[in-house]
Amino acid sequence: MKDNPLLFRKLYDDYHVMVYNCALNYLQHTADAEEITQDVFVKVYQSMQQFNEKSSLKTWIYRITINKCLDFIDKKNTRKRWFVFSNKAADDYEMSRIPDFEHPGILLENKEKAQILFEAINSLNENQRTAFMLSKLDGLGNSEIAEVMQTTISAVESMLFRAKASLREKLSEKFENYRKNKS
Repeated sequence: MKDNPLLFRKLYDDYHVMVYNCALNYLQHTADAEEITQDVFVKVYQSMQQFNEKSSLKTWIYRITINKCLDFIDKKNTRKRWFVFSNKAADDYEMSRIPDFEHPGILLENKEKAQILFEAINSLNENQRTAFMLSKLDGLGNSEIAEVMQTTISAVESMLFRAKASLREKLSEKFENYRKNKS
């Protein structure tokens, strides 16, 4: 792969939209999703020799993407905590901005509802959030999700069940408040 730029270009062409959409689902900022997309393909390029083909290339790239996103979120949260304690920040804008993004397929009039939905999704624990997003936003089947998350299909089914139940509860509260505020 490293010696074949055409092969790497094909890999990028085949998977960059998938990687970007997955990153956008996690990060909800287009610039951050673009940065993660670049980082993922740098990692893929550097690690291609280590790919052991135990999983499909698609699930391997998903796993790299999710790990990069989770690392990015952890790093960002660490900076936010540091900002709160030190009351200084290199970039005050970066520390104060809230999720605001244009997700593909979301119309302007649904932006508020989408924001409520993604707040609820983001409140799920890491495994439930990952399983839910891979299933509902990326359209992966349970066996593919299990491969990406390196777990069993029954564990994925359990995570999805708990994620849906939790979202149902959180969204019923949030949308009730949303409806009251709109009245």
